[in-house]
Amino acid sequence: MSKKTETSKKKRPQQVYTLLVEVGRHDGDGLPEGSTGAGLMCYASGVDEAEAVRETVAILKQAELAPLDVTGYGTLEERLEDGHEVTDEERDLMRRALEENSVIVAQMNPFFD
Repeated sequence: MSKKTETSKKKRPQQVYTLLVEVGRHDGDGLPEGSTGAGLMCYASGVDEAEAVRETVAILKQAELAPLDVTGYGTLEERLEDGHEVTDEERDLMRRALEENSVIVAQMNPFFD
């Protein structure tokens, strides 16, 4: 294998992205009766934010949720650069998402009319 091929196949490191996902209603979604949807704060690992979004949407669909919109807030470093306060609890959840290469739904806020 040539050096060029080896270099181009190097795996990019996983990072954790903070995502806010808005979901609508779907049969069997488990959201509270009378709610019109919910906002989910998620921490998702991926080599880039696009991959983290794709994985998050796929997992939420498997859970019978109906993702409508995803807002990305970036990695921990990007959030800190933007002046966000990040609690120790959030950092722990981000570390867990990275270690488990997973999507963690940290918070769910149902929407009501």
